[in-house]
Amino acid sequence: MLTDFQNIFVFSITIKDVIANILVALLCGVGISMIYRWTYKGLSYSASFTVSLVMLTMITSVVIMVIGNNLARAFGMVGAMSIIRFRTAVKDASDIMFIFFSLAIGLACGVKLFSVAIFATIIIGAAFVIINKVNFAMPKRREYLLQLISLSSAGENNEFDNILRKYCWKYKVINVKTLGEEEHDILEISFYVNLKNENKGQVLIAELKKLSNVRQVNLFYDED
Repeated sequence: MLTDFQNIFVFSITIKDVIANILVALLCGVGISMIYRWTYKGLSYSASFTVSLVMLTMITSVVIMVIGNNLARAFGMVGAMSIIRFRTAVKDASDIMFIFFSLAIGLACGVKLFSVAIFATIIIGAAFVIINKVNFAMPKRREYLLQLISLSSAGENNEFDNILRKYCWKYKVINVKTLGEEEHDILEISFYVNLKNENKGQVLIAELKKLSNVRQVNLFYDED
């Protein structure tokens, strides 16, 4: 019983094991970073973050090798890590997911579970790519922002309503702003609209532009 307890603090690892663990972590980390680069859709892509995913996977495997099954090292490592303060705000939820992805694969590499690390990288990465390609998280009907610059308000002109009813399931005025004063006030009118057919957004814009009191029409949507 005493021998078993003492064995908890004994951990041996060869140079061959160290090299193998780090190389597999490198391979999996590169795979994770490539998946991140291919699927990223935001506006603030960071090359340094992509490289950091590779390094994080490798460093995590080294940390696990250093700790081994030594409780004293584990507590010491926790104390050392608590000194570090991460002040960079993570803006995208997918970035957090990739950080944990790299950590998990690094843990598997550190304990020589190479099959787990490699297959988990392939399966989880493929699942993430497929989910992104099929737009799994996108709503069935996308909400657009329609902006009109007009000489009269939408509420005073039935032509607006007729065209919007023709192309939209629903629409709602969210803002009316005066841009200047001439013979008539120039108004910027903003709507939230749900199109019946998203392929006819340009047709909606063209019909609105035909109205004599319309100066400009813009239709926006958030791809993310």
